[in-house]
Amino acid sequence: MIDTIPARLFDQAERRPGSPAYYEKIGGEWVSTSWGEYADQVRRAGKSLVALGFAPGQHVAILGFNRPEWVILDVACMAVGGAPAGIYATNSPEEVQYIIHHSEAPIILVEDKAQLEKVTAVRAELPHLEYIVTMRGTPRVDDPMVLRWEEFLSRGDALDDSDFVARLEALEPDGLATLIYTSGTTGPPKGVMLTHHNLTWTADATHGVAPLHSDDRLVSYLPLSHIAEQMFTIHIAISTGYRVYFAESIAALADNIKEVRPTLFFAVPRVWEKFHDGVVAKLGEASGIKAKLAAWAQDVGRKAMHIRNRGGEPSGLLGFQYKIASKLVHHKVLEALGFDQCRFAVTAAAPISAEVLEFFAGFDLPIIEVYGQSEGTGPTTANKPRNTKIGSVGLAYPGAEVRLADDSEILLKGGNVFAGYYKDQEATDEALIDGWLYSGDLGSFDDDGFLTITGRKKDIIITAGGKNVAPKNLEAGMKDSPLVSEAVVIGDRRKYLTALVTLNPETSDAFAVQHGITEPLYQSERIRQELQATVDRMNQRFARVEQIKKFVILPRELTIEDGELTGTLKVKRNVVHQHFADEIEAMYSEDDS
Repeated sequence: MIDTIPARLFDQAERRPGSPAYYEKIGGEWVSTSWGEYADQVRRAGKSLVALGFAPGQHVAILGFNRPEWVILDVACMAVGGAPAGIYATNSPEEVQYIIHHSEAPIILVEDKAQLEKVTAVRAELPHLEYIVTMRGTPRVDDPMVLRWEEFLSRGDALDDSDFVARLEALEPDGLATLIYTSGTTGPPKGVMLTHHNLTWTADATHGVAPLHSDDRLVSYLPLSHIAEQMFTIHIAISTGYRVYFAESIAALADNIKEVRPTLFFAVPRVWEKFHDGVVAKLGEASGIKAKLAAWAQDVGRKAMHIRNRGGEPSGLLGFQYKIASKLVHHKVLEALGFDQCRFAVTAAAPISAEVLEFFAGFDLPIIEVYGQSEGTGPTTANKPRNTKIGSVGLAYPGAEVRLADDSEILLKGGNVFAGYYKDQEATDEALIDGWLYSGDLGSFDDDGFLTITGRKKDIIITAGGKNVAPKNLEAGMKDSPLVSEAVVIGDRRKYLTALVTLNPETSDAFAVQHGITEPLYQSERIRQELQATVDRMNQRFARVEQIKKFVILPRELTIEDGELTGTLKVKRNVVHQHFADEIEAMYSEDDS
């Protein structure tokens, strides 16, 4: 049997059948499922897929928050020769329809009634879809296409295990293992094809960054449709044998962390920023000697962490101060957050400010920044414990090669480089050249080989929550209003999306005459209401994280003379950002205040 993630699961089950594999909260208690039980669940789900006529090379779509069913069906699909395709739980019905239809998935697993309704709303546009499976707890639906989880599992009970094993043994290293749908520069998502070898290679390479073991604990809560969360929750967990705790919800995450006390924790920058804001607010309540003690301990922690980041250890007076600070302040702060036993904290999926990293370093929680993309099975570079430069994204991932093209584009070669885009040879040929992945990002190396991201060739926006958003679709939607001549979406590294809007002189002047508007048009409340109606209608077509939350009407149009437009009238985003920095910051500072 070749080395695959499903094969590794059954190996774990054979070697340590009674050890906990994952936990879920049931009746207020964390209930464990063993590796032996986990493997049995995957075997049973795989047999059910076969019984329903699922063929090797087909796909299963999965829509919902992190649950055992999500992971079980994902691994089962891979085991019987298919490739799962995760869908973000926040996606709109139109986006759900696109992925199901593009992947030609005959089966989709949905979390609950709300997600089920997204699928049924577009069912007429899904000719390949045959079954909708609902996760546990979903009310029964009188629909022959819909199977409840236990009904689905029972479909394969009559099949012999040999049918499942035959599928598992037929897998090939270069065979398609999973599809990761990600936004393209033109808007429609592209299906990133990752092979069985991609997944096992990347999982194994992680040990070169931070050695993990079976006693480690992880809280699973970020979208499993994202490759980074899949790596931690599924592929690395199965390869290493550590325990995964499925968070009850995003709202319950803080409490779940305190209960689990994870030793391994992965978060996007926005999550770390929320933790940062919470600690800052709490510290703000301190006064007098307590406030001074916290400030002193944080200063000591920063100094100690800078030494550790270079492979050293604080000694002498600093070493003594560090021990005192750890006992009096650091441990108490981390214990309050639930991170007092965390030995490997990770940030990825979007840029993070050095200020946030320095802040947590001051409380003895080093956060490792990793850079990559779905096309590289997650990681391209990573900082390492005791070998970190804050502000950089680290060194090439173990076993991978990273270099810069002549224009400073970051290129990647290694066992983690994807097989191409599903049903899109043209995009594949652009991204893969002579075995190198052309990332679309720009960077620079320092003398020690640490990479710093300097820009992005693509127009894709990456929000603070790590969501990739193609701005062109949103901008086109805003320009559906005849009043709008140009729209520029803002949101890179931000909590939410906003937009700068310019008015079409002819149509806006006519609108002003029709409605008796006498004040400057960019200040007109009547025009703002008209544009808000356009934005509201447009937002209904997009997922929540892709919606425009605020916009500002600029007092003038963008011009070639001011360097904001090219000769062919394409927007120069960086110039627009510079020229209207005050307007942009105002849209976010109002929220912060």
